Amino acid sequence: MLTVTEQIDQKHQEDLQRLRDFRLLDDDFLTKCFEGDTASIELVLQIVLEKPDLKVLDVRTQVFVENLLNRSVRLDILATDSTWAKLNVEVQRSDKGAGRKRARYNSSMMDANLLKKGDDFDNLPETWVVFITENDVIGKGLPLYQIERCFLGTGERFEDGSHILYVNGAYRGDTPIGKLMHDFSCIDAADMYYGTLADRVRFFKESKEGIEIMCRAMEDMRNQTLKEGMQEVALRMLAAGKYALEEIVNISGLSLEEVKQLKADRSA
Repeated sequence: MLTVTEQIDQKHQEDLQRLRDFRLLDDDFLTKCFEGDTASIELVLQIVLEKPDLKVLDVRTQVFVENLLNRSVRLDILATDSTWAKLNVEVQRSDKGAGRKRARYNSSMMDANLLKKGDDFDNLPETWVVFITENDVIGKGLPLYQIERCFLGTGERFEDGSHILYVNGAYRGDTPIGKLMHDFSCIDAADMYYGTLADRVRFFKESKEGIEIMCRAMEDMRNQTLKEGMQEVALRMLAAGKYALEEIVNISGLSLEEVKQLKADRSA
C-alpha cells in the first residue's frame, strides 16, 4: 500500500510521462501552448488560410460560449485578426469530434454572440471555423478543405462572411501546410520545422517553469473531470426524486450550495 507521499510522487511521474508524449494535436497541450501567444496562432492561421499578411490582435483559449436555452460550446482557441474577423481553431484527434454539423454549430454560436442589441446585421464580422484533424476526415487526400455557401445554379459564392475549413493533419509534403502538420505531430521540439512553435513546445516540455505550469494544468483537468463526475451523480439522484439534499451531498461529495444550484438549474 503506497503512502500518500508515494501516491503523489507516482502521479507526478505519470504526469511527466504524459507531458513528454504530448503533441500540438492534443487539444489540452495546444491550448496551453497558445494561451496568450498571438505569434503561434498567427503563424498557424497565416499558413492554413494562406494569408501571409494576417495579423492576430488577440487570442483566447478554452472560450465558453453560453447558450441560456440550449447547448453551449467551449472553443479551443478564439482569435481576432486586424480586420476584426473572428477565428475559431479546434484540434480533433477523434474523427467523430470533427463532425460537419459541429462545425456548423460552432459557426452559428459565434455569430449569435457577435452583435449587440440594435446592431446592424451588416456589422457582423467575418468568421472562420478551422478544424485541424489528426486524420483525413473528409477523405479526399487534400491538405485543406474550405467550405463556403454558394448559389447552386451558378457556383458563385454567397459571400456572407462565414467560412469553415478542415485541415488534414495526416497530410505530409514539402509545403508550408505539410511542414505545419508535421510539427503538430511532433513530440520533440528539436524535430519541428517552425521555430515559433518549437520554442513554445520546448518551454512547456523542457523548462522548469513550463513543466510546473503543465503539471498544474493536468491536476486542474483531473479535478474538473472528477467534479463533473460528481455533478452527474447528483443530477441522477435529483432526477430520481427520492433523495434528500443532504443524502445527495454525502454521496456526491458536492457542497450543499452546489447541489442546490444544480437543482435550480435543472428546474429552470
